[in-house]
Amino acid sequence: MSRITHSAEPFTLPAATEAVTPFHLHIPESAIEDLHQRLAGVRWPEQETVEDWSQGVPLSAAKSLIYDWLHHYDWRKLEARLNSYPQFRTKIDGVGIYFIHARSPHANATPILLTHGWPGSVIEFLDVIDRLTDPTRFGGTAEDAFHVVIPAMPGYGFSDKPTEEGWNPARIARAWTTLMTERLGYKSWVAQGGDWGAAITTALAGQAPAGLLAAHVNLPMVVPAILPEQPTEEESQALAAIELYVSNKAGYANLMNTRPQTIGYALSDSPVALAVWMYEKFQEWTDNRGQPEDALSREKMLDDISLYWFTGTGVSSARLYWEGVGSTIRGADFFSAARSGIEKISIPMGASLFPAETFTPPRAWAEAAWSQLFYWNKVEKGGHFAAFEQPEIFARELWQAFRPFRDRPLS
Repeated sequence: MSRITHSAEPFTLPAATEAVTPFHLHIPESAIEDLHQRLAGVRWPEQETVEDWSQGVPLSAAKSLIYDWLHHYDWRKLEARLNSYPQFRTKIDGVGIYFIHARSPHANATPILLTHGWPGSVIEFLDVIDRLTDPTRFGGTAEDAFHVVIPAMPGYGFSDKPTEEGWNPARIARAWTTLMTERLGYKSWVAQGGDWGAAITTALAGQAPAGLLAAHVNLPMVVPAILPEQPTEEESQALAAIELYVSNKAGYANLMNTRPQTIGYALSDSPVALAVWMYEKFQEWTDNRGQPEDALSREKMLDDISLYWFTGTGVSSARLYWEGVGSTIRGADFFSAARSGIEKISIPMGASLFPAETFTPPRAWAEAAWSQLFYWNKVEKGGHFAAFEQPEIFARELWQAFRPFRDRPLS
């Protein structure tokens, strides 16, 4: 059994086997009470010496978030929503993997694998499941329908925490192929991801498993190995975004790349530390006017934060940075990893570009990295958490992007 021990009554995940086993979520009431006790006993730091977010989450914003978590937030509402979808666990490569599997009512629907990132979770996709499985209810057609598979990455949510090194994006991608083909029996399918999900989806496309028709990302990781000496205006903007990220916005990543265990003590023991660690990214990476609540409701953010808290996955999720970036380029970042030698991908690849994303590469960089670029579209609004922020736009993009593959044989 895999045990989560950060509550008076530990939440225990059922042991996974290679069978696909239904999963029903219920967090013990004692765990909720334990959370409330910790929130009520917080010791606050002094106020920041600036009038913006440049030193991190302002004290007033942190206090407001924690007050709502303690006094207004209802975990049971999210729990019921998750339980309204078919949830399962299965063991792949020695690790129990949790996933949502929502089949479409339309017989010829295309199977699609959606992969989240950090500090996201399967919750990012809850508002797009119905739009993808039954698009006729949302202005789409039956031909746009998908059978939706949303796994939690190892170390995240209700998947097991790896107990050994090696769970990098390439290994997770191989596990996803096993999930789609061996466990669920799909003979052909498509894949999509953002953040770490984009890295995993890109690795999956590079592996080109049998049955993977095409892949789509909302964070194209296509930085050239050799940067242009005389960049175009568009390239200059992309390079400036990289420089800003590396010089001013990558502190969280540098710590998780190099010392995930150390930050893990705070993220595992203090719900306040966990909340502000994630809340900062909701402010920095969303399409907002200065406050994260401009882009995401307080309830949505607390849903995601609470999932990390009740599963005790602060450190296990951070280890993906150690595995995915730090193991090869210790102390580096996403963009260095993107330049570290990914071979040209032959599987059809597409991308939707959201304006407040941390980085928007030129189309030419994607064409150089992907031999079959089938879709490239800039949308009107949204940021890094594309499906979470703009579910309507996100679903529309997937309807449109994957239409060329609708006439392929599907399962």
